[in-house]
Amino acid sequence: MPIRFLKKLGRKAPNGTAPETGSDDGKIPFRDLDLPEPLMRAIDDLGFEYCTPIQAEVLPHGIAGRNVAGQAQTGTGKTAAFLISMIVRFLREARPGKPRPGTPRALAIAPTRELVIQIERDAHALGRHTPLRTLAVYGGADFAKQEKELRSAPVDIVAATPGRLLDFCSRRIIDLCQVEYLVIDEADRMLDMGFIPDVRRIVRRLPPKDRRRTLLFSATLSEDVKRLALQWMPDPIYLEVEPDNIAVDTVDHLVLAMAARDKFKVLFNLLRKRPEMERVLVFGNRRDTTKRLETQLASRGVSCRLLSGMVDQKKRMRILEDFRAGKFHVLVATDVAGRGIHVDDITHVVNYDFPYEPEDYVHRIGRTGRAGAAGKAVSFACENESFIIPEIEKFIGFPLECRQPDEDLYEPVPRPTHRPPASGGEKEASADAERPRPRRRGRRSGKRSSGQRRR
Repeated sequence: MPIRFLKKLGRKAPNGTAPETGSDDGKIPFRDLDLPEPLMRAIDDLGFEYCTPIQAEVLPHGIAGRNVAGQAQTGTGKTAAFLISMIVRFLREARPGKPRPGTPRALAIAPTRELVIQIERDAHALGRHTPLRTLAVYGGADFAKQEKELRSAPVDIVAATPGRLLDFCSRRIIDLCQVEYLVIDEADRMLDMGFIPDVRRIVRRLPPKDRRRTLLFSATLSEDVKRLALQWMPDPIYLEVEPDNIAVDTVDHLVLAMAARDKFKVLFNLLRKRPEMERVLVFGNRRDTTKRLETQLASRGVSCRLLSGMVDQKKRMRILEDFRAGKFHVLVATDVAGRGIHVDDITHVVNYDFPYEPEDYVHRIGRTGRAGAAGKAVSFACENESFIIPEIEKFIGFPLECRQPDEDLYEPVPRPTHRPPASGGEKEASADAERPRPRRRGRRSGKRSSGQRRR
């Protein structure tokens, strides 16, 4: 399956003729970058020819060994930018001495296990014709299995979440003294999620900053992120690649205005009556909302699953693989879980609840319209959430089309006909999971006796 971080500008036609999208004036072909033949073969195998804007900016500096702090949204191609930079350098410069297991040449740190797994997959795809070996280490998975893989043979690239990486370092399973490339992915989220102290501990285990190359990526290059960049890299090059439209320009946006009580009715009828909604991602703001949606949809025959931060890691990965394979067509998710969703061909994103922040709207709708494909974002605006729309419009730079749902979307919802699936496997599984709401204090059961009543 093609990796999804290289924008499909000019995919080769099956018969090897000219690219299907015609002229791509101003786009930089990968062939012009003089990449090593094994890497270029992998890119050709994947059917891509042209760099995305962030790749065009990062690759010349990354390949030349410069330190880069780049502003890039998810889905813009930054993963390929830093992986290609590493692979080029490693193919051109032989590793000195005999490498020991657990001593990587490159380290990529990301805040969530899903991002780490995605980096590993993309590294395998780009390195398929090279001898380079990539491993992912992350929490919520079998520690012993990851340890066995690390000890079995030398490794070139390690992608890791901070906590699990520090566990392996403290046990001397991973030694970071030979790291030549450090990548800090989604630095702004590292700040928000409280990972920076762990990242500092990791950086202290690396070679000095003047003896390694560092690439840092963030959705925004805020002053806090720039201060981090200056701490960890000398003379960084700042690259702020703004797309023509901050919201993906291959996505059509539609807002449906309705009363809160009608939201489920409209959602169910959309899924039932619109055959073009082939692979749908539905976002809710709260775990209880998304769990209720999954139960209500599944009990009425809609093939759907739930993905939240409380779903354990094995089940989470199985759900994503089943979604990719088309075994069900509706995935209900919270924002935290949605961060790790990298699935091709999501036709529609439905914001059952409007997000709390404009940035989250952009992140959500970025799950569709990926890799140049067309996508649609449908948002439900009710009396409780419409206030956020002006902020979103200001942030994305254009007005959202808003209208009433069609009459057929108000048809009554049938009674449940299926027993909802058991939700099993939900538990507090990771540092990036949502925090559960605190329990209410009060009676355990029954009424208080008169002696227990407050005076």
